Amino acid sequence: MRTVILRRGLVALFAAAVTFGAITQAQAETLRIGYQKYGTLVLLKAKGTLEKRLAAQGVDVQWTEFPGGPQLLEGLNVGSIDFGVTGETPPVFAQAAGADLLYVAYEPPAPHSEAILVPKDSAIKSVQDLKGKKVVLNKGSNVHYLLVRALEDAGLKYTDIQTVFLPPADARAAFERGSVDAWVIWDPYQAAAEQQLQARTLRDGQGIVDNHQFYLATKPYAQKNPEVIKTLVEEVRAVGEWSKANPEDVTKQVSPLLGLPADITLTSVKRQGYGALFLTPEVVAAQQKIADSFYQLKLIPKPLSIKDVIWTPPAAVAKAQ
Repeated sequence: MRTVILRRGLVALFAAAVTFGAITQAQAETLRIGYQKYGTLVLLKAKGTLEKRLAAQGVDVQWTEFPGGPQLLEGLNVGSIDFGVTGETPPVFAQAAGADLLYVAYEPPAPHSEAILVPKDSAIKSVQDLKGKKVVLNKGSNVHYLLVRALEDAGLKYTDIQTVFLPPADARAAFERGSVDAWVIWDPYQAAAEQQLQARTLRDGQGIVDNHQFYLATKPYAQKNPEVIKTLVEEVRAVGEWSKANPEDVTKQVSPLLGLPADITLTSVKRQGYGALFLTPEVVAAQQKIADSFYQLKLIPKPLSIKDVIWTPPAAVAKAQ
């Protein structure tokens, strides 16, 4: 009897181990991607080419939408996604908060796809006029650095303005109500405000910021799955090159996904940067400058070393660059 009970117990234990192993394997074979209402990942999701290529590697793809870069990187930090894209500032705040992330690739500069906006009938005519005014933005997003540089370029200090931190939808509501004087925002929200609200561009990123988009992954995922990362970057680059050559086709595809009219979507599409690449020393240095600026302003608690969180692709993957 004891032998029978023992055997049954071992069988049950083995079955549980197999089940646990299957769950763990399933989790390992699912690539969880975070994206926002803009950029190449929206197009990649719509085309479905990544799913087809990764299926051959035994990998499923799961997509999760986030309202902004800081929220996306929080998802990366807590382990709800493996890979995502944000502007240049969110990774700095995430690294400062201890997120275990790596920069994987970047898109070329897109300085016109973020801007400081004011209402069409505002008396504010220049960045200098923002002194003492309320400026709304998503804290830690790409536009946070645009604001810092625009103020600096205008001879103002960051403390010369009143910052109000709200996510895009709430920020637009505050902007429309007139409870803030200016809104610092990115596309497609920027293009929507310009065309639907006739908001005026006080200053965009031209000449003061690159506005790179960065593709990031959790450190464990990138280190364990270099071939998946390689496939991802290849697909992002291919979609980007197609998008650059076919903005009208992109607009037809993406406009319904964004819930925006075609004219607004086309403006956003044309202002994006396309052609994902692995990081260069020059891009790393530019990102280090952002990190240093935020530390000097006491917006992050410690100095950072960007080069320490750059994914170095294996030689076989790097050759595909």
